[in-house]
Amino acid sequence: MTTLEVRRVRQSDPDAAPLVAELTYEYTSRYGPRGAQEMQRPADVFEPPNGQFLLLLEAGEAVAGGAFMRHDEETAELKRIWTHSQHRRRGLARRVVVELEKEALAFGYRRIYLTTGPRQPEAKALYLATGYTPLFDVDADPVTIGHLAFDKRLG
Repeated sequence: MTTLEVRRVRQSDPDAAPLVAELTYEYTSRYGPRGAQEMQRPADVFEPPNGQFLLLLEAGEAVAGGAFMRHDEETAELKRIWTHSQHRRRGLARRVVVELEKEALAFGYRRIYLTTGPRQPEAKALYLATGYTPLFDVDADPVTIGHLAFDKRLG
């Protein structure tokens, strides 16, 4: 079994390039030009003291990652949750969420908030499986809702 290394980086780090490229492609292919707007967010919101950008590396290669930024005084907002297209179905996204939660708690946050798009059923399933409370009707057609919001208390 290969060991995963958790590395704190900036979004501009060369090791983060696959994450940025694949997420930009995913968002654009699912949501059109509006999807690419999410990737235009200033990267410094994911830097201390308010946020953090993490990568999981396996044998020196980024295989998953994610970030959080300040939502409000006690709440971090998860963003950029990603698993490399060649490494999916291994539970890596779940590991990213756990690592981000631990890091957010260490930053003093007591709650996590996040949204995902209506055309990302795998993300919806991930957040439900990791104990997030949906802030929407889970039985409604996601496309009629728009962004699917979740939250979770930490600690």
